Formats: sequence, structure tokens, C-alpha cells
Amino acid sequence: MKWLLAPLLAVLAAAAFAAGDRPLALVGGTLVDGYGNPPLRNSVIIVEGERIAAVGTLGQLAIPADAEVISTEGMTVLPGLWDLRAHLARLGHADEGRWTEHYLPIAERVVMPMAAAQLLAAGVTSARDAGAPLTASLRVRERLRERRIPGPTLFVPGPLLAKDRRPGADTWRWTVAGAEDARAKVRRLADAGVDYVLLDDLGLWTDAELTAAIGEAHTRGLPVEAVAGREAAIARAVEAGVDGLQGVGLDAAGYPEDLYRIIERRARDGGRRPLAWSPALSGVFNFQDLQRNPEPLDDPATMAGLPPIVVADLLGPISRFEGSGWYDMPAVRAPTLCTKLRQLDEAGVRLAVGSDSGAPAHLHSRATWQEIDAWVRECGMDPKRAIQAATHDAAAAMRIEHLSGTISPGKVADIIAVRGDLLRHPALLQRVDLVIHRGLRHR
Repeated sequence: MKWLLAPLLAVLAAAAFAAGDRPLALVGGTLVDGYGNPPLRNSVIIVEGERIAAVGTLGQLAIPADAEVISTEGMTVLPGLWDLRAHLARLGHADEGRWTEHYLPIAERVVMPMAAAQLLAAGVTSARDAGAPLTASLRVRERLRERRIPGPTLFVPGPLLAKDRRPGADTWRWTVAGAEDARAKVRRLADAGVDYVLLDDLGLWTDAELTAAIGEAHTRGLPVEAVAGREAAIARAVEAGVDGLQGVGLDAAGYPEDLYRIIERRARDGGRRPLAWSPALSGVFNFQDLQRNPEPLDDPATMAGLPPIVVADLLGPISRFEGSGWYDMPAVRAPTLCTKLRQLDEAGVRLAVGSDSGAPAHLHSRATWQEIDAWVRECGMDPKRAIQAATHDAAAAMRIEHLSGTISPGKVADIIAVRGDLLRHPALLQRVDLVIHRGLRHR
């Protein structure tokens, strides 16, 4: 492991922050506010400290005399992106055994901080991890909050709770054995301070185990997410009262009528706990695209922030990756992904962007914009709606839309900008020109 650790720590040691006392004024761009409102031309956004102080237009909103003025002319300005399914303990490595042996032991010190830095550089200012060792998750989250390392505001579940045992996965995947054990493990996670609870393998859980885990989490004020598996497992999750699902499931066809009605009924009768869903479509599309054309992996921006030794270690397995495990039968699954997205939209669930970044060949530098682009380019969704799902609706899924996810006075100043008309060309997000996170400019 020493061959990997030393050069990576050297890279991370270079991260530094400098907070200015002057207000920021973002002037001239077209504002897409995250609410779904019409774009605001010639916008002016005033940032004071970590918050947005005012939003208006040139000639209507005065710019403070002491402000640092940042021109956004020719740009689309929007809230920082959210990604509600990000594997920070992974870097897109396609060799499971090698990742477990060499990268998992240094997840806290090296891998998760590098993933966080890549996400922030890509315009992701808030992210929800999808399962990692408990201590590593909490410590990295704390270092991000204290701005000791660069990265998005992070929400963590710690280890996910599951039924099956996997070699080498004990630190990030806790096995549940019985209802009382389910309660005990949720209590342990809650006492440690996780942000939500993530369940997997729901087709294998007993009713008593599922009721115990969800009930204990809700008693502790923690939302519960489930990884979408087979149709029966999705139905169980929805009917048991989980707050959200991640992925669209493993069955090749679209959702059958009976499952669709279960989803629709819960979405429309959710009350205080509306059903949120992060489909995570782009991993399959990305895998197919790279099989046809691996050239994007040669783009220096793709591997930006990673030392050459890690780049070489990632590219070898990716070049040999054939999709087993994570992307079974991608040629069969791909055509149905958009069908499922449309069904979820029609059923009325709260769609929120989650990309599966960090999954094999799905790199943190690319995954989030690819998810948005897939919804638009592959599935025909309106770009403004897709952006709303990556901003306001994702913040709402985490129940902090009063603080984040939109550009309006009083909100946390998480703001990005890209050159050009994003509503016509969502793929412009692959080159984010301006990144402001909690009032500090990072790019």
C-alpha cells in the first residue's frame, strides 16, 4: 500500500482555502434559479459570507462599492449541483479485488478526499455518499465541513445495511440478522451521527427486520433510503415506508402495472414523507459509450486531481472491464432505463439526480453531468426540469431546501456557471467555469 499512499498524501497536502472579507457580485449572466422559473437575463447575485444576500438584474440591483465583481457575461449561472448517489470510497476502479486490497484501507486519508475534490471541481457542491466505512465517512464529512479539504457538503449513511455477506465488505456493508439486530445497527449508526440510513438486498429481508430498521431510523429522525433491486424488492421498500430509492432496479422491462400503481399510490399519498427517487441511469450509458469510444478517458480533465500512479492503475482495469457485477446485460437494460424514468415521473415521485459516481468506469469528474445529460439527451426530459432535479429537488429530498438548492436571498451561496446556453446544451456542464461553495470561490 505504501506505493500508493505517499504520492496521494502529497497531492492532498496542497489543498488550501482563503476566505475573503469582501462581498462577491456575480454580474451579467443568465440565471437559472433551480425553482424552474424562467431564466433571468443580465442577472446580479450578491454574496456576503456564506449566504446569498440579494438577487436581481443590472440596473435594478445596486452592487456594493467594496464587492469583488465577477463577470458572468455569456454564462448560464445556476445553483451548485447535487449528487444523491456518489461512492466517495471508490474512484471508478473496475477491479473489485484490487480496490478492496489497496484503496479501501486508505479510504479516509486519500480516496474519499480525492473523490470529494473531483466532485467539487465538477460543480457538485452537495453530495450524498452511498456507503463507506463508518469512521472514514464521519471524519471526511467533518473535514469537509471545517474546510480542511476541498469538496462538497457531504451527507453520509456510513455502512449500508444488507443481508448478504461479501468478501472484504465488512467495514462498509453491515449484515443484518434478525429484527433486534436491525434495530441495534440502526441505533449504532444514529448514535454515531450519520445523516440517513441506506438499506440493500430488500428482497432478502424479513418483514420484521424491515419494519424494525425503518421504524428505529424514523424514531431517531433519520430518513431511510433503499437500493432498488428486483421488482418485488422495490414494492416491499415502497410499501414499507422508505423515504427514497436509489437506482431503477435490475429487471430489464419497465415497471409492470401492479408495481407502477404501488409507486403511484405512495407518491401521491406520501404526506409528510414524499417518495424521492434517484434513478442513477448514467452508469449504464457511460459504460456503453466507453465501449464504443474510450477517448474521453484520455482527456486530461477526466483524471484531473489524480496522481499519474492512480490514473495508470484505474485505466488498466477500465480498459478490460466487461460489465459483470455492476452492469449486467447493459445492452438489454439500456433501452428500458428511459421507460422507467418516464414511469417514475408520471407516477409523481420526487426525481432527484444521483449518478452512481465512483462505480466502475464512472468517474467523479464526469458522472453528475452525464446523469443530467442522459435524462435530456437519451430520455427527452426538458433541460430545465433536469437541472431542477439536480438542485432544488435534490435538496428537498434531503429536507434542506430552505437552505440550499436554489439561488435566492438567504440561501447558502453554492453557485456555479458555465459558458453558453445550458438550457439548450446540458452537456456544457462537463466544463464548469465557476464554482462557489459556501461563499468561497474554488474555480
